[in-house]
Amino acid sequence: MTDETPARTPAALRQIDTYDVLTAEQATAVLALLTEAARTDGQQAVSEQGRLQLRGGAREGVRHLLLTVDGELVGYAQLEDNDPVEAPAAELVVHPAHRGHGHGRALGAALLAESGRRLRVWAHGGHSAARHLAQVLGLTLFRELRQMRRPLDGLDLAEPALPEGVRVRAFVPGADDAAWLAVNAEAFAHHPEQGSLTQRDLDDRKAEPWFDPAGFFLAERVSPDGAELIGFHWTKTHAAERLGEVYVLGVRPGAQGGGLGKSLTAIGLRHLAAAGLPTAMLYVDADNKAAVSVYERMGFSIHETDLMYRTES
Repeated sequence: MTDETPARTPAALRQIDTYDVLTAEQATAVLALLTEAARTDGQQAVSEQGRLQLRGGAREGVRHLLLTVDGELVGYAQLEDNDPVEAPAAELVVHPAHRGHGHGRALGAALLAESGRRLRVWAHGGHSAARHLAQVLGLTLFRELRQMRRPLDGLDLAEPALPEGVRVRAFVPGADDAAWLAVNAEAFAHHPEQGSLTQRDLDDRKAEPWFDPAGFFLAERVSPDGAELIGFHWTKTHAAERLGEVYVLGVRPGAQGGGLGKSLTAIGLRHLAAAGLPTAMLYVDADNKAAVSVYERMGFSIHETDLMYRTES
């Protein structure tokens, strides 16, 4: 989310169109805009999920807002309305070369209209300009998502101690999809984004260049009746940044409290360190005090913060 100075573009020159589906040409133009903005801002203005939703046809509950001036794409917003309880969530960005003309405020106003004035908006990086735009739009701070990092050089973690009867193996694409989606939904039932992932969302990620099943660890409880999936640690490698990520870490509710999450974290970090990556990162909600404390004890510290704002109603 970006803000502008008081300079304005005449409304007659600005046009905002809403689409359920983007053409390949439109999606390419939006991705190019996002790339330019990321170079200036230091992080992506639209999340991985949002970028994946630019392509591949219609997505239930997803709308795309394209802001053009004299036919040139200068702003983009995505609105996702799939949560049965929470207000629709949005992300927006203005091309760096076109900031200072009121485009961010215009996109924000369009999002409020599209959502019936029930809106949540992400501000990745939590910049002061985004905070100002949120204030202008009448939004209040709702959620703080921390990115934490730790060095992997000379990684010194205790040998992971798995609970009795539990083994860890690599994810097998296709064979493990349904079981993983079920455990992910249980582990993140409280989490509106992660807990609602579908087979299509999983397939999108498996098709990405970074996907490596060897770094996707599944924990199973083994008994005479077979093996039951109870937890997982999906790691991710950002090759260009030489950065490893604790991408998703989850434990089935009935299996929590026995140290499995900490052991899975250590297994994933060892994997990333063995790959020669110098740094690991993860995202965690600031109000998840227990998880923040565990990660701090494992050597993670805050790198940057993403903020979510919402309407009062």
